Amino acid sequence: MMNASFSGKCRGYTLTEVLVVVGIIFALVALVVPVSRSFIAKARQASCLGNLRQIGIGIESYLQDHNDTMPNLLAGRKSRTEDVPVMENTLNDYLSNEEVFHCPEDKEHFKESGSSYLWNSTQSGRNKHRLVFFNVSGDSSRIPLVTDKEGWHPGESNVNILYADYSASKEFKFRTSP
Repeated sequence: MMNASFSGKCRGYTLTEVLVVVGIIFALVALVVPVSRSFIAKARQASCLGNLRQIGIGIESYLQDHNDTMPNLLAGRKSRTEDVPVMENTLNDYLSNEEVFHCPEDKEHFKESGSSYLWNSTQSGRNKHRLVFFNVSGDSSRIPLVTDKEGWHPGESNVNILYADYSASKEFKFRTSP
């Protein structure tokens, strides 16, 4: 005859044990999500800085073809259909593709206007050796040429800047007062 009793007890988890495990999982998720978002934002910022450096290469190529004279450009345009001289339609022959003008953090400006960046129109038509910005001349590392249209990036300045020495940075290197 077979004994109906089972000698090994089948033990399940208590409600307290399940709640502790779920609590630990939620705590880990709460820690990981902000950190991963920060890494993603910094990666996008680095990609944007790379775009600005490529734009700098395009500007230098343009200057070689135009006697070291900066292009005569407007800061930007409102829509892709506007037929005005801007970076994205003047430098396009000197760059690999139009995505160079798209900051990964930009969700609307690139679609509308064709660029996530603004040209510093105070430098339009100037010789590259005679650039001036807020009475600063001769120091191309302090003269901005191109900036983000918006403050999309993490950090104090929130924008990336391409300077006339073709360095790209998230730091402001120029001053508005002496």
